[in-house]
Amino acid sequence: MKLRYRYRIYPTDQQKRLMSQLFGCCRVVFNDALAYCQEQYRLGNKKPNSNELSKRLTELKKTQEKIWLGEVSSIPLQQCLRDLEQAYSNFFKSRKGQRKGKKVNPPKFKKRKSKQSARFMDNGFKLYPNSDYIYIAKIGDIKVVWSRVLPATPSSVTLIKDSADRYFVSFVVEFNPQPLPENQNSVGIDLGITDFATLSNGEKVKSPQPLKKQLKRLRRLQRNLSRKQKGSKRREVARKKLARLHAKISDTRSDFLHKLSTKIICENQTIVLEDLNVSGMIKNRKLARAISDLGWRSFRTMLEAKSVMYGRDFRVIDRWIPTSQTCSCCGFRGGKKELNIREWTCLNCGQSHDRDVNAANNILVAGGLSETLNGRGGRRKTTAKVAVASETSTHSAFKQLSIFDLLR
Repeated sequence: MKLRYRYRIYPTDQQKRLMSQLFGCCRVVFNDALAYCQEQYRLGNKKPNSNELSKRLTELKKTQEKIWLGEVSSIPLQQCLRDLEQAYSNFFKSRKGQRKGKKVNPPKFKKRKSKQSARFMDNGFKLYPNSDYIYIAKIGDIKVVWSRVLPATPSSVTLIKDSADRYFVSFVVEFNPQPLPENQNSVGIDLGITDFATLSNGEKVKSPQPLKKQLKRLRRLQRNLSRKQKGSKRREVARKKLARLHAKISDTRSDFLHKLSTKIICENQTIVLEDLNVSGMIKNRKLARAISDLGWRSFRTMLEAKSVMYGRDFRVIDRWIPTSQTCSCCGFRGGKKELNIREWTCLNCGQSHDRDVNAANNILVAGGLSETLNGRGGRRKTTAKVAVASETSTHSAFKQLSIFDLLR
């Protein structure tokens, strides 16, 4: 299993200039190779592979216009060409139906204002034992804040500069799953807007709502940015202020989701979650901002990935099961209820229910049925797509691990 560990770094002014030069060279190499591939496609020729693009890059370095490409390390430049080859491979497999999940778009040109990155393989960096520095080829020793210990020797490192001008290093390491001691606890989770998560044991977890709390300031900074002249220094200053606020909102949400998912994984052996059509729900213009602020999909990805890491049983039930309409005591289905109805009484047994707790209990019960495991078993036509999506997420948990920093 591969995991990605990310750490904050603090380069000097000279190292920032070298890293800026490296990011620019990587961006130029990627965009130039992409433009060349598109040109060959328009001429009716076969798309060049990474070896052909590598030979072309070697010739470009000898020209007077691109001789400055030789001033930086060649390792991340060659890696950019391999990344482009992989992006095209994912695109073609997606169009042919050989790749699971959503359709993948063709690679796009990289922009200077967005996040910048450069990847080094094991021959382009060096770790010092018991040291706060890491050596990067043609950049030097960079100060690192080791917030946690690396479990193994990394196979690659990626230098990252985000839009808020923060610098990070991201390592890819091999990690052996370490199952936690088994217990008999099981929990059903009902996700909502008022309460982020309601557990079947009656516990309710409030969301920090980072976007809602910073919305007034976000609007002010956005208006301030729109009034600045494009290309001016003051516009760049306003852009960085806005980017820092967006980074703060994202970090607050991610920290909350990581802590909650880890707590649930550690306390329960079986975790049951309801499959939600988040992409369809955010089309509701009245609830789109509130739903986007919660991060339901990220929470599900973290749960299923951490369940693989720690040996837990993660299940997803079908979205068409009427968990909010069914009495968890007698099983009587009372019909659809409006969202403003938070408590109701069963007409059959007379039991009073909290809407969210009742739904969480029904989700837990449905998770034990063989025909509802992993989102399967619905009678609607769209459940076939649900099953595929759930199967993809189940078997691609290792791929998702390389995207998120899952260990907190």
